Amino acid sequence: MDKVIEEEVKLKKKRKTFSYVLISVAILVAAIWMVRFSFASTLKKSSITTAVVERGDIENTINATGEILPEFEEIITSPINASIQNVVMDAGNRVQAGQSILTLDKTAAQTEYDKEKFELESKRNEIAKLKLDLNKSFYDIKSNNDIKQLRINSLEADVENAKRLYKAGGGTKEDVDKAELDLKVANLEKQQLENEIKSKQQTMQLEIREAELAADVEENNLHDLERKLKAANITASRAGVVTWINKNIGAAVHEGESIARIADLSSFKVTGSISDNYLDQLHNGMPAIILINETQVRGTVSNIYPSVQNGIVSFDVRLDEQNNKMLRPNMKVDVYLVTDSHSNVLRVANGTAFKGASTQDIFVLQNGKAEKRTVHIGMSNFDYVELKDNVKQGDVVITSDMSDYKNSKEVTIKN
Repeated sequence: MDKVIEEEVKLKKKRKTFSYVLISVAILVAAIWMVRFSFASTLKKSSITTAVVERGDIENTINATGEILPEFEEIITSPINASIQNVVMDAGNRVQAGQSILTLDKTAAQTEYDKEKFELESKRNEIAKLKLDLNKSFYDIKSNNDIKQLRINSLEADVENAKRLYKAGGGTKEDVDKAELDLKVANLEKQQLENEIKSKQQTMQLEIREAELAADVEENNLHDLERKLKAANITASRAGVVTWINKNIGAAVHEGESIARIADLSSFKVTGSISDNYLDQLHNGMPAIILINETQVRGTVSNIYPSVQNGIVSFDVRLDEQNNKMLRPNMKVDVYLVTDSHSNVLRVANGTAFKGASTQDIFVLQNGKAEKRTVHIGMSNFDYVELKDNVKQGDVVITSDMSDYKNSKEVTIKN
């Protein structure tokens, strides 16, 4: 059976329900306020870096690494098989053209030179003896030929006498035939001797020529060895600095082995390396920027090496200022290859806020707050980033990393 609820009890129940609702609303409002507070972040001005959007020129670059090297470095090799006798210079010493660097022990080479010289003299004596022998042989053959001619003359007279006697009746036909046969044989013998003289002349010329060629080869070898002996007094061919030298006195070195390097430190180049992913953008003549302790030195790509090693392409950069005072051999530098350039664009100083994406959120300072904006990124290099839209000249952009505030639309900046 239903009971009649008193009015006072009903009122208390309503008040209690209302209190619960009010408390719930208060909790909800507090939660919303806390969430809004968490999104309405604050940031100290001293913890950020900023830059002003300006108009100017910009170059698009790709990053590479490089090393400063002397443009001209002479590698000195041993001209002979020898041993190091004395080291005059040390690495780092400056040398002038013609100045001695080190000396080699030339004993073995000198012995070989003396042997070659003796053999050449022997060949020349052999040539002289050969000429005498051949001349004597030729003279003997020629004398025999002259004797043959005298005999022919005598036989011709015998033929004439035999013919006259035969006509006068004092001789026979057989005597005439015999005299003519003897004359014919003598002519054939003379012709054979003349052919032998001609052949002997040709043989003599060939033998002498062959001996002279052998002597010429021997003489060239001797001159080459003489040149190597002179070159064994190792001297600098140009002024420069000794960058490396073999200081192991007594160590054996072979012909052609490197024993020293001399660099001309008045002129430098850069040898760079870059991933082969950029090979299609790399070409001779493209501008390059070398960054040395915040100082820029410009140049152009002068040579691209054809081989790719471990995914790396190497290239050389010819510097506009090859004798810049900041250049040091073997110094590691950053190289920026310029692929394109634009003029009169909106740009801002590069910083860690820019991640390389074509579309990016940035924060622009305005009335003590940093407002998030989405912009399209154009060209970039180590100095500037091109902003294509959603900013104007004079805007102040936060260039430091703002990844911690990527979910905030607005950040309060405090002094």
